[in-house]
Amino acid sequence: MKKKKVLILSDHALSTSGVGTQTRHLVEGLLEKGGYEFRQFGAALKHTDYRTIVVNDNFIIKPIDGFGDRDLIRVTLATEKPDILFIFTDPRFFIWLFEMEDEIHQVCPIVWWHVWDNKPYPKYNETLYQSTDIVNCHSYLTYEMINEHFPEKTNFIPHAVPENVFFPLSKSDIEKYKVQVLGFDKRDHFVGIWVNRNAKRKRPNDVLHAWKLFLDKIEEKYGKRNATLIMHTDPLDQEGPNLAVSSEMLGIHKNIFFSRDRVEFDKMNILYNISDVCFNISYAEGFGLPTLESMQAGKPIIALKTGGLTRQVVDHRDNSENGIALDIECQTLVGSQQVPYIYEDYVSAQTTADAFFKLYEMSQDERDALGEKARSYALSEFKFQDTVDRWHGVLEDLHSDWKKNYKRWEMFSY
Repeated sequence: MKKKKVLILSDHALSTSGVGTQTRHLVEGLLEKGGYEFRQFGAALKHTDYRTIVVNDNFIIKPIDGFGDRDLIRVTLATEKPDILFIFTDPRFFIWLFEMEDEIHQVCPIVWWHVWDNKPYPKYNETLYQSTDIVNCHSYLTYEMINEHFPEKTNFIPHAVPENVFFPLSKSDIEKYKVQVLGFDKRDHFVGIWVNRNAKRKRPNDVLHAWKLFLDKIEEKYGKRNATLIMHTDPLDQEGPNLAVSSEMLGIHKNIFFSRDRVEFDKMNILYNISDVCFNISYAEGFGLPTLESMQAGKPIIALKTGGLTRQVVDHRDNSENGIALDIECQTLVGSQQVPYIYEDYVSAQTTADAFFKLYEMSQDERDALGEKARSYALSEFKFQDTVDRWHGVLEDLHSDWKKNYKRWEMFSY
């Protein structure tokens, strides 16, 4: 049987970005199904090595700067003759591709793993949706918005992580690693973890402010500041503030641990396991992969009810919480020339600090029970095999039906 060749445009699948790791997991899952071969243009701002990577005979990655251009796609369509073009990232990077969709459709259909951070429905994206054969949404909020307008091509297929990547460690291992990472003097500390890029949208300085308010609160009540925040980020990223200076200004630098290096999954699993809670208060968050990863490691989360975070922190089946869900306290309508309108959602530093304090005051048994609830929910509602199976079904159907179903643009003279 001839294998279906899928051409992927997304973050480099061997990178540590959320888009990159999700691309890798999905490709690995689909390869186990058989019947596929993948060619990827692996995007990044800059690579240290531009040599083609042969992961295996059915998965080959060519590193490129950015996400490509028209000439690259034209040559690839002619030489590789893919059966499907798969795109996965912010559509603003692909405007040039949507503008040449008529050329692409001479060869193959276009599928898109899509997310949109917030309401209102982005009517200004309709041409993009019309140019795409399948729009698979990885947040339920995105699915609700797009499905209302394009029900014939829209599916909900969430992000997911294989069960053997993030999982609970034994208590003895957690104690050992906690001392190794944070030091012996912090072996009994309450630990929060924040895993994001140091960039404005993620509110890193507000995270530090909230942690200060939390430390002040436990010192006032208990006379100690026995809590450490792990920030897995680059504190010197040019897209954000100098977090080392900010933490010193706030007087909390001794209670902050910067995890600066890009690490593999096993090291991230250790960081999640030695933490008591993972949290995210970004004002715009399409999905929020680290909170899901930490849930699979058996940890409760604190998250703002925005974008893809809502369906993680709130169990949609009974509205119970997998940690603490933060209500939106302020919403602003912002925009740009490319994105004329979209809401940003905010919660205050004080409310975030109060959530930390609530978890801090729980017993270890109570936190463990909440973490087990979060893990059970993640493995049920974000089951990796379900995501792979749904993608497999969509690709199979699209490959067999798209030529007879695709409606080409028609021009009329009057």
